[in-house]
Amino acid sequence: MPHTTKAIINLAAIRHNLSIVKQLAPHSKVMAVIKADAYGHGLIEIAQTLADAEGLAVARLEEALLLRGENIEQRILLLGGFIDMASLQQCAEHSIDIVIHSWNSVETLLTATLEKPVNVWLKHNSGMHRLGLSIEEFRQADPLLGSCANVAEKIFMTHFSASDETDSTSTDQQLAAFQQATEGLEAPLSLANSAAIIKHQHTHADWVRPGIMLFGANPIGANSQPQFPVDLLPAMTLSAHVMAIRTIEKGASVGYNGCWIADRESKIATVGIGYGDGYPRHASNGTPVLVNGQRATLAGTVSMDLITIDITDCQSVNISDEVILWGEGLKAETIATYADTISYELFTSISKRVPRLYLNPGPNRTIPKAIEI
Repeated sequence: MPHTTKAIINLAAIRHNLSIVKQLAPHSKVMAVIKADAYGHGLIEIAQTLADAEGLAVARLEEALLLRGENIEQRILLLGGFIDMASLQQCAEHSIDIVIHSWNSVETLLTATLEKPVNVWLKHNSGMHRLGLSIEEFRQADPLLGSCANVAEKIFMTHFSASDETDSTSTDQQLAAFQQATEGLEAPLSLANSAAIIKHQHTHADWVRPGIMLFGANPIGANSQPQFPVDLLPAMTLSAHVMAIRTIEKGASVGYNGCWIADRESKIATVGIGYGDGYPRHASNGTPVLVNGQRATLAGTVSMDLITIDITDCQSVNISDEVILWGEGLKAETIATYADTISYELFTSISKRVPRLYLNPGPNRTIPKAIEI
């Protein structure tokens, strides 16, 4: 039986968005963040598409090893760092850069016996208080790592907690803390995530680390976007098909617990997607979708395999017609607002039962054959 849902990934959009990063930060190298299965877009396919980035960053060692197993030769950065001696040795064996973010990881690296030295990204906790060394630990670790035979190249990094917000006070404070930690020390610097790449040019430094913007979602709040225009293209279009259509009377309810009640005679379409596919269960009544290019709205609670939409004001909707949940013509950020979440979660929540189909792989790319729908 054919799939009713699919996620079409336009790889040309990924390449375009990388070009935007390079335009915004022309003097910086790009460490493209493709953690969490490339934000739900497919780790290997996206890695192959990002061949023009100087490096690829992931959160888990398994992801890094998978990339190496698929003959990805770019620099790979393990953002989460290693957890024990065995994982550190694997990083060295497979030429995986590591983030040093705790004193325990400093001590482990200093005492390790490695096949070859590793590139180290020494992380300062500039105020997010998640991972990273204090200023005292950072300045103590730097000379120790600088004289350690296990260390090849050393890079200083930090991570901004609120670079997407209109008020830049937090970012300015973190930048000042990082500058204090690195004052008088010598190494390339890496600070800027997607939001900082767009909003805070003075933080670009030697390496930028774009993530969500590579996939076409703008991390900057809607109110600030006019001040920082950026031409990102959505890479993923999530779609499903109309499975049934019915007309209901005024006052009739739709879906579990009757949370949507018709205020007029209404035409309701049932669509073959639900939270089992990754569509957000908490998407509220009124969440927009596109049917044949026409805007319709969610009517009733999202269930595991189905949603219901109000198509009363739409023209010529038929069973098997395609419904776009987000992507081309409908921003994921818009849907995230209705579901009280963020586009990051939407993308990474798409389940394995939704096939990914890849368009525009470009020259010299090996993309798996698309699943027939």
